[in-house]
Amino acid sequence: MRVQARGMNDVLVIGGGAAGLSAAMMLGRVRRSVTVIDSGEPRNAPAEGVHGLLALDGTPPGEILARGREQARGYGAAFAEGVVVDVARDGDGFTATLADGTRLRARRVLVATGLVDVLPDVPGLRERWGREVLHCPYCHGWEARDRAIGVLATGPMSVHQALLFRGLTGDLVYFAHTTRPTPEEAARLAAWDIPVVEGEVAEAVTGGGRLTGVRLGDGTLVAREAIAVATRLEPRVGFLAGLGLVPVAHPSGMGEHLPADPAGRTSVPGVWVAGNATDLAAQVGAAAAAGALAGAQINADLVAEDTARRLTA
Repeated sequence: MRVQARGMNDVLVIGGGAAGLSAAMMLGRVRRSVTVIDSGEPRNAPAEGVHGLLALDGTPPGEILARGREQARGYGAAFAEGVVVDVARDGDGFTATLADGTRLRARRVLVATGLVDVLPDVPGLRERWGREVLHCPYCHGWEARDRAIGVLATGPMSVHQALLFRGLTGDLVYFAHTTRPTPEEAARLAAWDIPVVEGEVAEAVTGGGRLTGVRLGDGTLVAREAIAVATRLEPRVGFLAGLGLVPVAHPSGMGEHLPADPAGRTSVPGVWVAGNATDLAAQVGAAAAAGALAGAQINADLVAEDTARRLTA
């Protein structure tokens, strides 16, 4: 039997991507009342297909989300469209306020809002993002194999990124941009015959609806068919500030994340997180798995609380 106070969900899932939908389905299967709040802005929307996902490799992101929503609804999950602007403690639960003023209450909150990729301020990159402008060799590398690829240096992980993409093509160059590689980094690049192009990158050049090259500040055009760039990763969790939950620098130097234990528990009791908001490297499969785990752990937490109440009664 589902136990639900009037106007109170068992769980609010904030974010309707792989992590959030997986959690909603898991919770629905154990008859928890769940509402998923989704802004409709998935991180992987520009991509033509999701890759590296067993049995669903190459499936368009929108199709996967549509299937996920249908399956979660089949187990009783409700959906609300909108952007959460605040989550506050409300008695023995929480209230989430949406941008349009809507308020939803729940005993537990799972944050699965993902992150934002902040690209370098180089004209032309955003327009080809998710197509010929890439970030992950596991997500998009196969599709760029054997092409002329350039790696745009943006931070401490760029040399590592270049070494990963080097396994996919013999024609790779490293654009130092505004950060020259250290002697150790230069030696690692040279060991794989990766030339370093000095000079700041002025723009990514397109032609015929595709990326054609990289133009340097001095006007030099370097022909390239794809560009790998390590973005700065920023979790979409600003609405948690009122609870004292703020993102911190990730050890990799790639951006920020919201810390949590392996099951998704944050430092605020009753608030959980899954997916890219806490795990910057999680692909769709890993995010879905994290959502399922968090959903199961939240249910166990609710069962323990309800059992304690019955014992004291």
